[in-house]
Amino acid sequence: MVRQLTRARGNLMRAIEFTKDDELWMRQALELAQYAASLEEVPVGAVLVRDGILLGEGWNAPISSCDASHHAEIAAIRAANRSVDNYRLPGSTLYVTLEPCTMCFGALIHARVERVFYATEEQRAGVLVSQLQLANTDFYNHQIQVAGGLLAEESAALLRKFFSSRRASNRMASE
Repeated sequence: MVRQLTRARGNLMRAIEFTKDDELWMRQALELAQYAASLEEVPVGAVLVRDGILLGEGWNAPISSCDASHHAEIAAIRAANRSVDNYRLPGSTLYVTLEPCTMCFGALIHARVERVFYATEEQRAGVLVSQLQLANTDFYNHQIQVAGGLLAEESAALLRKFFSSRRASNRMASE
């Protein structure tokens, strides 16, 4: 499988090899992203897992929920918090189809998520590797291991299709 560098505790970098289980969880996140697209939301999906057990899942829905914070990661964290009756999720892994934004990264830190595996980078607002590289800072009281590229092409293709369709609809509406 794909190998990526990740930040581990103590500022050490090490290689991660994605497993078949990692791929299965990311495929589930991709299905949720497709569901978000069917609702005309930006197609991002996320699942939170611990010890092979699904704790929570979510998809982008800020438009339909009238809630700017309703990102896939936040929805998955909230569902996981309810399922374990705790606001902290130590030992958990988030699989998300797009590199998280600042808001979502903050929630992941507060929830004590251990690892984040994302499919594709978010060049405009991603804060793990694309812009601020927040996972590489040492001033937080919790460190998150990060790896990207798992099913990146599938996620990127879904995003391209969504935004291409949206641009075409906007052009038709303005004519």
